[in-house]
Amino acid sequence: DPDSVVLCLLAADEEDEGDIALQIHFTLIQAFCCDNDIHILRVSGMQRLAAILGEPEAGAEPRDLHCLLVTNPHTDAWKSQGLAEVASYCAESRDKN
Repeated sequence: DPDSVVLCLLAADEEDEGDIALQIHFTLIQAFCCDNDIHILRVSGMQRLAAILGEPEAGAEPRDLHCLLVTNPHTDAWKSQGLAEVASYCAESRDKN
């Protein structure tokens, strides 16, 4: 449900820049997010991101952390100060580009 998504986090390291399939995937995700007014944040450092999110359970499938959707089930998503700051950062970044 796009209405519950408040942020799309696209993560890739330098070695991923040559991955054409991943870049096409990112382009399609970005188009979807723009059509649905979802903020997009691109980051690098997949290992750091994996460390922040914690280790998967033993025997679990490997996680693909290239695209993470941050959701908020509440109707007023920007009551969270942290999410409001991220939204402000995204808006400022768009204005600079």
